[in-house]
Amino acid sequence: MRLITFIVILFCGTYLSAQYRWDYGFDLGASNYLGDIGGKEKARRNFVSDMKMAETRWNMGGFARYKFSHLLAVKMDLSYLRIQGDDKLSSNPGRHARNLNFRNDIFSLEVTPQFTLYENQDIGSNYRFRTAFKLYAFAGVGVFHHNPKASFMGDWVPLQPLHTEGVNYSLWQFDVPMGGGFYFTFKKRYRFGFEYSWRKCFTDYLDDISGNYVNPNTLSSLGAKLANRTGELPAGAEPASTLSYFKPGAKRGDPSHKDNFMTASLNYSYVIRGKSYFYRSRYGSFFFKKTRRKARKIRAKF
Repeated sequence: MRLITFIVILFCGTYLSAQYRWDYGFDLGASNYLGDIGGKEKARRNFVSDMKMAETRWNMGGFARYKFSHLLAVKMDLSYLRIQGDDKLSSNPGRHARNLNFRNDIFSLEVTPQFTLYENQDIGSNYRFRTAFKLYAFAGVGVFHHNPKASFMGDWVPLQPLHTEGVNYSLWQFDVPMGGGFYFTFKKRYRFGFEYSWRKCFTDYLDDISGNYVNPNTLSSLGAKLANRTGELPAGAEPASTLSYFKPGAKRGDPSHKDNFMTASLNYSYVIRGKSYFYRSRYGSFFFKKTRRKARKIRAKF
């Protein structure tokens, strides 16, 4: 009897999981970055230690997720976000005197496997399974397009074509998104959650800063103005000792650390109730026409 009960429960669980594999939805939240612009009173620090909350911007996107099992799902996410920084907000004298700023709009496509850390399919233990909870971690791969710009004379000027450091970097880059999140599922259909994602990048030019100041004579007129903006500060605004840091060959950024950005998002998704494996194998699938049984011809006996 126990064996029969176990088989029935196992079959029902497999049947239900086959029905609720896909969900799709959207997310909305905040974004920030860690790089060479802005920061606090010390030199560049890793992770969120140097993040300026005043430069927090937005992110939005849509996603689809497929559940392979209770322990593994894969999410594909297309997002649009903005990161921003300004040396004027820094309390570090050298950064403040450098006087650089940027804004970067990023379009990102990511695929992230999600690994379940904790799951409760019946919150409240009322045996109605109306509310479920899942906690997960993820790490995956992504590709994004970015375009850093600087605020200059009331306009936002693209920086990559100006080669402010004499480098022609690509506007297409790869990243490794990693983080964690959770969601609640109501009535097996509606999911509300939260997700934090840290993007490890392989470029140091999200803010157009990485290496040293170059000879302004090798740049265009506009490129020279945006490569070194210390002269825009009012006379006497910065100590004379700091102004000597911004000559050709001097350090402009920190090439030993790549730029990174992060997002924190609220999300909503709708769970699709598909057909079970038994139904697809017997009556067809999404890709093929459903077969219909031919009706038997009934002949009269007389």
